Amino acid sequence: MPEARLHDGSTIAVEVHGTGPAVLIPVDPTPVTGPRAEEMRAWGTDPALGRSLIDGLADAFQVVAFDYEGHVLGTPKPGTLTPDAIAADLLAVADAAGAARFAYYGYSWLALSGLQLAIRTDRLSALVMGGFPPVGGPYAEMLQVTAATHELSVAPRTVPAAAPAAPGDWDAVEPSMTGAQTRQFVTLYQALQGFDDRAAQARIGCPRLCFAGSADRIEYSERWGGVVVSMADAFAAHGAELADLGWDVRTIPGLDHTQAMQAAQVLPVLRPWLAAELGV
Repeated sequence: MPEARLHDGSTIAVEVHGTGPAVLIPVDPTPVTGPRAEEMRAWGTDPALGRSLIDGLADAFQVVAFDYEGHVLGTPKPGTLTPDAIAADLLAVADAAGAARFAYYGYSWLALSGLQLAIRTDRLSALVMGGFPPVGGPYAEMLQVTAATHELSVAPRTVPAAAPAAPGDWDAVEPSMTGAQTRQFVTLYQALQGFDDRAAQARIGCPRLCFAGSADRIEYSERWGGVVVSMADAFAAHGAELADLGWDVRTIPGLDHTQAMQAAQVLPVLRPWLAAELGV
């Protein structure tokens, strides 16, 4: 199994499955098991999401899978998780897999990472962003949410921990990440505050697809920054503009942020589009 050396000197395992045009997907190839898997199912998340995506693509593509989110949580980068560093890391993964040219699919913050990669390299054959808009991204709102999360993660606990939150009750979730884990996402969104995603479109030179659920909207209480993060509203507001800019824009009816990232929803959008664009 190849390994890629990342910007901070740490390494990440890279799995390569199938043959055909290379597609990088930052997902965990190993299904979660045990109590954690049951908790994920209760929240509507597939414990085998990464494996499901790999299996759904590997018969037609060379799938390069790597658990980047798991890696940054396990090896936090509180001062260095910047757009430049992430793009360098993704290119290091492609190099480790021997992929001179490759497509990229990412969801949520890993989708915006794909956008940052696309404006820094000419090696992309296609870009797919799920759950994050290419234009009108909520960068200011996400900085507020991540800053509030960081403050909660480093604050001393003065009361006993609350009971586990009911599935879907995001406001009742207790922060479980360390200060270093949360700080790296503050670093990322701080670095993106001056980013002009509309002006960046001229620097993308590959076919591009974006999608989100039509109910992808979270209202955060004051505890979490007091903001609304609505990917659905951004897609509705900028869909026509994105199409004019060369994006294939899809909205999945009725689905929220978690629901729209599941393999059963992603593969019917992702696979035929990649096949058409990459000539499979």
